[in-house]
Amino acid sequence: METASAQEALEALQQFQPDVVVSDIGMPGEDGYTLIRKIRELPPEQRGRIPAIALTAYAKDEDRDKALAAGFQKHLSKPIDPTELASAIASLVSDR
Repeated sequence: METASAQEALEALQQFQPDVVVSDIGMPGEDGYTLIRKIRELPPEQRGRIPAIALTAYAKDEDRDKALAAGFQKHLSKPIDPTELASAIASLVSDR
């Protein structure tokens, strides 16, 4: 499922039970860091511990560190190879 904003993503988590969240860091309104922090505040039964990947043009080491500290498990830089994204998703799902 694709959403256009952090708020839409939070609402979708209440209705749809995905296995992984893939979020851009740069979004209108609230950014991906805010989104993942809000997700991590949810109880586990509301998907608060869902595995998450930050997908971003911010590719420096400090950007990766910031994404991981915010609550993402992986940080992938754009442009992204679809095979790399699929592999990252599979890795997170198999770790559960």
